[in-house]
Amino acid sequence: MSNKARNVRFSGAAQGFNWLPVFVADEQGIFARHGISIDYQKLGSVDKATTAVREGTTDLAITPPEGAVADFVSGGTLRIVGSNSERLPMSLVARPGITTLEQLRGKRIGTSSLTEGTAIYTQLMLREAGLSYPDDYSFVLAGVHTTRWTALQDNEIDAAPQPAPWNFLAERSGYNLLGEVADVIPEIIFAAIIGNEQWLDENRDTVQDLVAALSEAHDFVNDPANDAVTLPIYQRLTTPDDPELAARGLAYTRDLGMWPAGLRVSPEALAATIDVMISSALLEESDRTTAGGVVDSNFTVGA
Repeated sequence: MSNKARNVRFSGAAQGFNWLPVFVADEQGIFARHGISIDYQKLGSVDKATTAVREGTTDLAITPPEGAVADFVSGGTLRIVGSNSERLPMSLVARPGITTLEQLRGKRIGTSSLTEGTAIYTQLMLREAGLSYPDDYSFVLAGVHTTRWTALQDNEIDAAPQPAPWNFLAERSGYNLLGEVADVIPEIIFAAIIGNEQWLDENRDTVQDLVAALSEAHDFVNDPANDAVTLPIYQRLTTPDDPELAARGLAYTRDLGMWPAGLRVSPEALAATIDVMISSALLEESDRTTAGGVVDSNFTVGA
């Protein structure tokens, strides 16, 4: 290993709570020990993060996997090299006065993308309540969870899928939690680490070391004995002025099993990701077998 740290341009929409292991790896010197330094790039939307990897303006991204899967099926160069998170610690939050999923008929729902992540989860939840998109409700591109919370408070949207602890913040502020996304989708790739095939081929050792460092960080975060380190970072990423809310959010998220060991993509999570893309018309049924090839498991630990 060279003594000079190899810099990786690492992108995401918001770099929020699911980036907890990344910041732990950075601040605990795990990246440095593996010869990696991180150039953080916050791009504001999951679509921009996916596009940046495809166009080579960033090296890797932590982002929902649907864009990489669709790109791969269409013959593109995007690959999934690891799983950042495989659970959805998220509630569908509605403004006061809306108490059931059925009451979202005709309402505006804020999401971070019209085709990835939160848009898909919402469609599946509302399908269980007999509501179909776009006939029964509309999506509003409202950005990441923090801007969705602002949009809810400004009455620009009627509901939004909100992750912990912002779901609990909304509940405490008088908003209603209409349901848990994890009850409808128990296991799925929430966020993947994606890269461009050419860059991955040219930087295989760097990717291997980065994934190894993050694997250590996942183990660290998943051990409650390390909360004296982990919780302050999580609180800084979520609710800096509210330690009680942060503690509740971290426990809820970790208890769901959000951060997988070794960053391994479980077959169940990959299958669920492909299933929801097919059910949301983002893939054809005939793409099912091909879609699984998007995962390059050569980098994950203990595969």
